[in-house]
Amino acid sequence: MTAPARFQKQERIVSQKLIEELFGGGQSQSMAAFPLRAVYMQQERQDRSEPVKVLISVPKKRLHHAVDRNRAKRQIREAYRLQKQLLIEKIPEGQAIDIAFIWLSDLPCTTADISDKVRSLLGRIAKKVVV
Repeated sequence: MTAPARFQKQERIVSQKLIEELFGGGQSQSMAAFPLRAVYMQQERQDRSEPVKVLISVPKKRLHHAVDRNRAKRQIREAYRLQKQLLIEKIPEGQAIDIAFIWLSDLPCTTADISDKVRSLLGRIAKKVVV
């Protein structure tokens, strides 16, 4: 029996420097699976315990009510937590990936739909990382 998947503090992007690299640097790539967009960057792992770090953004411009934004973030976190092994298994030794999930829709979506889109994005990122 495998250990339950967890989404811990170490797996989150909290550094302003890392966020600026992800969105401002020329090495990042982007792909979309509506209602989500994933911006990711592959780099050398330097003293990092986690191979993947994640940022989740649900803009107030898209979902005006805090309840809806919090629910969307919860859905994305849960979908990522359950499916992160798809990506972690494919990352070469000594490499790390930073991913930002950005909400694009003006309406809330079902959990099953979000789960499918996160799985799709992680699978597509895993294919590009292996190369």
